[in-house]
Amino acid sequence: MRRKTGNNYVCAIVQARTGSTRLPGKIFKELEGKPILWHVVNRLSHSKKIKNIIIATTDLPEDDATEEFCKENKIDCFRGSSEDVLSRYYQAAVDYEADTIVRVTSDCPVIDPVVIDKMIDKYLRLNKTEKVDYLSNTIKRTFPRGLDAEIFSFEALAEAFRCANEKYEREHVTPYIYQHPGIFKIVNYENDRDFSFHRWTVDTADDYELMKQIYKNLYKPNKLFYFEDILKLFEKKPELIKINQKVKQKSLGE
Repeated sequence: MRRKTGNNYVCAIVQARTGSTRLPGKIFKELEGKPILWHVVNRLSHSKKIKNIIIATTDLPEDDATEEFCKENKIDCFRGSSEDVLSRYYQAAVDYEADTIVRVTSDCPVIDPVVIDKMIDKYLRLNKTEKVDYLSNTIKRTFPRGLDAEIFSFEALAEAFRCANEKYEREHVTPYIYQHPGIFKIVNYENDRDFSFHRWTVDTADDYELMKQIYKNLYKPNKLFYFEDILKLFEKKPELIKINQKVKQKSLGE
């Protein structure tokens, strides 16, 4: 039986696996001496709204290293299906009694806790007057790819877990939710300017090279840099934008 903790108990569940097809082992590639996965968790830990961070990794032997990383860094870890990612995610939410869930992926080492907190605030505020199942900044993109966050209720996740039948709906966590606006109340979170042409995620060698340059210029131990800091860096060094400009994002079915 799940403990009912209410909407204010917010958990971030981070999908992480070592078996990336385009850039194998990317979560352990280093930026200024720390693995990408460490940076993702560290940045999320600066959120004022998130109560717990969980790494949801696979049950494959290769992800023993991911579990060990979590143990060494005192991060909660759940292991589940490598193919049915929706099931893995749902079971992690059950195990850690998540009520409001923030979904972030492990290849976003500049994820911005300020942006996430504003999104959580909006989600919780809306839920005081109307039932919102899902809030995201990816339905209509205005933020750079790499600042992606989705916020949804455990009930919406459970419904997706029960009802999603298509292969791509099981390989990804949220398509069943955002592709069924007749079932779920969906809200998009937009920036006041469109920066969606920027790509700040790590999926290829070019992405990693850009991220190394961003961290080289902006990273300081014990001090975060934010969305606006990267934009200012690009104003000073516009050539950085070209590093991964030709990378194409994989579609859901790939």
